[in-house]
Amino acid sequence: MSALAGEGPHTSEWQVRLVITEDGDVTRAHAVLESGGTAMEGTGAMQADAEARRSTHDPAVPAIGDELAVGRALLDLGHRLVHAGSVAAEAAESARRRDTE
Repeated sequence: MSALAGEGPHTSEWQVRLVITEDGDVTRAHAVLESGGTAMEGTGAMQADAEARRSTHDPAVPAIGDELAVGRALLDLGHRLVHAGSVAAEAAESARRRDTE
């Protein structure tokens, strides 16, 4: 998104923390997006959890479970982030309309 007229570019740094645990044939991923204090869910952080289960026919390769569980958690996090942005944009537009009436 472009900066407002007369202002410089906006820059921010967000961090994603991933915790992966494997217990038998189940791998779980917990993803936390730290936005540096934006209003996401009121805390500046957004979280998602996902898991992958190894079939008895699949080889025991932990990296595969890690990739699947992390990928699913990041997809969920992405969907949550897009939803939060859409809700915020709609709220801003509604407020702008009220202010111009």
